Parts: sequence; structure tokens; C-alpha cells
Amino acid sequence: MIEIGKQNRLMVVERTPGRLFLDGGSEGKIALMTQEAPPDCQVGSVLSVFIYTDAHGELVATTKIPMTSVGEFASLKVASIQKVGAFLNWGLPKDLFLPFREQTRELRVGDKVVVYLYLDSSQRISASMRVEKYLDKRPENYFEGLKVNLFIFSATDLGFKAIINGRHLGILYKNEIYQPLHIGQQVEGYIQFVREDGKIDLSLQPSGYRGVKDFGQKILDLLEKGGGFLAVTDKSSADEIKNLFGLSKKKYKMTVGTLYKKNLITIEEEGIRLRKPKSGK
Repeated sequence: MIEIGKQNRLMVVERTPGRLFLDGGSEGKIALMTQEAPPDCQVGSVLSVFIYTDAHGELVATTKIPMTSVGEFASLKVASIQKVGAFLNWGLPKDLFLPFREQTRELRVGDKVVVYLYLDSSQRISASMRVEKYLDKRPENYFEGLKVNLFIFSATDLGFKAIINGRHLGILYKNEIYQPLHIGQQVEGYIQFVREDGKIDLSLQPSGYRGVKDFGQKILDLLEKGGGFLAVTDKSSADEIKNLFGLSKKKYKMTVGTLYKKNLITIEEEGIRLRKPKSGK
């Protein structure tokens, strides 16, 4: 059984001038333009192809790989606005349809939008900006400190909404953000807290002493670039530390303390200094 809007491995069953036909099972033969097939492709060859519908509603195959597939979330650019809706560039000659009813704001050509890909009632691949209705509402075995993949899809007064591992909704609060973020960005993050109502709080930094090793290397690298000294102290503001290191002041102090205990830095009244290694005899 073929899957529309996804990669399929199908056998070539017929070859004609200009086109190959693939075995689509109950869907019948599916056409593939000859120029898209490998030069040595013959009847009996098995190809990896993406299946979608053409302008006439017929199933067609392509060996081109689109930016995303049905059942996935993606950030795509608006290619055109038509009477029926918007069309998005997703890496195939036929642009992806985004109906007006699935839009959450007025769009212009060139805008980037985060969408979910689905099949409509006519099996046409379509996009929706109503991302949250396609997220999995069932609970997941997330726990504090778990490293996850995040896809930023919306900004709110509280911070940013993110898709966790392509499935669940989470919130990144402003006071947990110490680096620039933008809609459509994919970053690594951490589960901070799972509430009783199932809502998930996120962080871009591991809690406690987790991650101190990585942050320590970042501080050491900046010290080397700064000639071995940085004018940052306990009295430096949280914003100054955030802008320089991308860390909260609490995490920064923990990391500096660890570097000091390892004799990698010295802490002076005016800042921190990279400790020079003792020369060998």
C-alpha cells in the first residue's frame, strides 16, 4: 500500500517514451518522468520516490525529495497568494497548498510560516498553520532533565511555544531563554517540569550541575579570545552575563566555581583570568 505525501519504494512495471510507470498497488500505475529516473533504470527496478497529486488530482511520483512530508511540521516560505489560499515552496515543482481556513493570520509572499502537512478529504497534500491541533495530547514519559529536540513555532507574552520531539507541546519561558530564538528554529532543550495537567515547561539549559562541562569550555574559549581575562564578576548584571555567555547568572556562577576548583582560572576583584599552565622542567 502506497503512502501519499511520503517516500515509497516502488517497482517499475512499464517503460514508455518520456515516462515510467510504477506499481501503485490498489492505486494502479503511477507515472514518473523518465528524466528523473537513474539512467540504468529498467522494468523490474525498484525506486525510492515521493508520491503526491498533480494539478488534475492524479497520483504522480518524483525522485526529488521535498523539504517535509505528511505528518511532519516545517517552516516554509509563501510562494504565492491565490483566490483559494496560499501556496508554499517545499522543494517540488508544484507548490504546497495552504487553504485560507488553515491560516491563522494574513500572509504575504515571502513570509515564513510553520505548518503541519496533512491529507485533505480528496487525498491532496495540504498545509495548516493551526499547529497545536495536530500535536499529540496523550501523556509522554518525559522527566526533568531529559534532553529533547525543540521546534520553535510561536511567540507569546510568556515566551515561546515549542514542539517537543515532533509530537508534544512545551513552553519556554522568557526567564529561561539566554540566547536569540526565532520562529521556525530547531534547537536542543531540556524538560524542566511536567505539570499535573500535562503541560510541559522547557529550558534551553540543563538544570543543576548538568552541562557545566560544556559551559565551562565555552567560558575558557572566550577567555582565550579575550587575551586570558574577562571583566566579569559576581557583581556583573544578569543581562551582561546573558549577552556575553548565553547563561543565567546562577549557571554562570556554578560553572566559574567548577573551573576555579579545577585550577583552570583565577577569580580576581575585577574579573576572571585564565590560569597559565605551569611550564615543565
